[in-house]
Amino acid sequence: MKLDVNGQSAHVYTGGKPFDPALPCVVFIHGALHDHSVWTLLSRWCAHHGYGVLALDLPGHGQSAGPVLPSVEATADWLLALLAAAGVQRDGQVTLVGHSMGSLIGLEAAARQPALIGRLVMVGTAYPMKVSDALLTTARDAPLKAIDMVNAFSISTLAAKPSYPGPGMWLHGSNRVLMRRSLSGPNATGCAVNLFHHDFSVCDAYTGGLDAAAKVTAKVTMALGHFDQMTPSRATRDIAAALKAKIVMLPSGHSLMAEAPDELLAALRGALA
Repeated sequence: MKLDVNGQSAHVYTGGKPFDPALPCVVFIHGALHDHSVWTLLSRWCAHHGYGVLALDLPGHGQSAGPVLPSVEATADWLLALLAAAGVQRDGQVTLVGHSMGSLIGLEAAARQPALIGRLVMVGTAYPMKVSDALLTTARDAPLKAIDMVNAFSISTLAAKPSYPGPGMWLHGSNRVLMRRSLSGPNATGCAVNLFHHDFSVCDAYTGGLDAAAKVTAKVTMALGHFDQMTPSRATRDIAAALKAKIVMLPSGHSLMAEAPDELLAALRGALA
């Protein structure tokens, strides 16, 4: 589905069912150099169990037009404009589910419209979400090498469990292909920026998490990976306390949607209950 957001085309995947703005709404927000496709299992489950689904491509990512936005705060404003464009406006109607960079965008959006956002699910999150100087430099100067570095740190196993997306799925390879496609896709290219360096810089620069947390009224769940080296669970201590978050630990690295799909779906169902 395409939506006009601030004069630009935004792509959202609706989980295989037409979007109905009258239903409780679950919004999926991807992380750095990803797109809506990382949410396939969760978005389809929600769409077929009574929820309206918006699994979005952020500006300049996937099938959404650019330009990319300069900060977490600006992207949160864009997200709220997308919800308005989709006709979502009932108090407490929305659950935001964000992974990594997307979790920060969800946090900021929940702070800006607390009445609208009833639940917030932060997947593979941390605050502050600092990125090492070495990785930022490599993302800027040699993004393909940086993709390989991130894969090594993000994924704790070689193959998927025998469920979704299928037995023996090579997680490193599939994530590498997605990130390379995002880096060189038509919308990313049209933005005239290094999308990888941009996304990591946005995460690194965000300093408003605790101020945002003080304004959030949503029920908050954090789904974290036991083996996550990108956003280790110890880095959530302060923000989790500020949000009074329920923490669910999963047997996964940073790529929870691929490594622990069934467990993450169970955590999401618990958050929605």
